[in-house]
Amino acid sequence: MDSFSDLQEEVLQEALAAGFTRTALDHAMNPRNVGSLDVPDATASVVGPCADTMSMWLRVREGRIAALTFWTDGCGPTIATGSITTELAKGKTVGEALRLHAQDVLDALGGLPEGHHHCAQLAADTLRATLKDYLTNGREPWRRLYRTG
Repeated sequence: MDSFSDLQEEVLQEALAAGFTRTALDHAMNPRNVGSLDVPDATASVVGPCADTMSMWLRVREGRIAALTFWTDGCGPTIATGSITTELAKGKTVGEALRLHAQDVLDALGGLPEGHHHCAQLAADTLRATLKDYLTNGREPWRRLYRTG
């Protein structure tokens, strides 16, 4: 290896050979919409089957998802699925976003190796839990004052 760029290219080629797409790698290395929102309309956290936790924060304006952010303590594929899920849901109505499933996340990334499909399920489940929180508490914002945890 002559340089850092050569090493980077080697790692990229190994990841592509392992079944990761350029889109998935881009979202893993340059995730979008990371971090919490100040005063969100809804939030939820879900623990996946491999003990990764994903949290999402939601803001709805004029019936559409105006902002959706996430955080995870998970691996690269979990980061990629959280990132693409926020991108897929932004601009949609809550009803439209409720129809997003793990397969939609996988399709948007161009797929993931089979051993990482559960990461897409975690992202979809976290989105659904966040939307459920919005539907439960969004119409009655005073309920947020009594949240525990």
